Amino acid sequence: MSTRAVNRGAQRYRGACHCGAVSFEFLGPPSLDVLDCNCSICAASGYLHVTVPHADFRLLSDPTVLSEYRFGSRQACHLFCRHCGIKSFYQPRSHPDCYSVNLRCLEDWPQIPVRISSFDGRRWEAANARL
Repeated sequence: MSTRAVNRGAQRYRGACHCGAVSFEFLGPPSLDVLDCNCSICAASGYLHVTVPHADFRLLSDPTVLSEYRFGSRQACHLFCRHCGIKSFYQPRSHPDCYSVNLRCLEDWPQIPVRISSFDGRRWEAANARL
């Protein structure tokens, strides 16, 4: 994990899919910035985005339990647990050097201090300039 995250007083977060076959951890600030996107896939699944640099993220489970799905521009790589179907993190097209982690897949997520901002993913091309 990056020393950048450690130096800024980061804390360790752990998360997993529903069945636990996909597990991960990352370093992040004590209060997380979260995006609530209204695109078709995020709205349907209730996904809440926490952007995590690759250097601060660590997959703890075997990557072969992940299944990939791409749609639209095919740039985003949506990753699902092969067993329970939950998308706990994925590679977004907007941040090629980061993962997007689903806040709702973090341990004790309701107790984590967050700042939630809306993102107009239905009009991604125009809204992406704000990211």
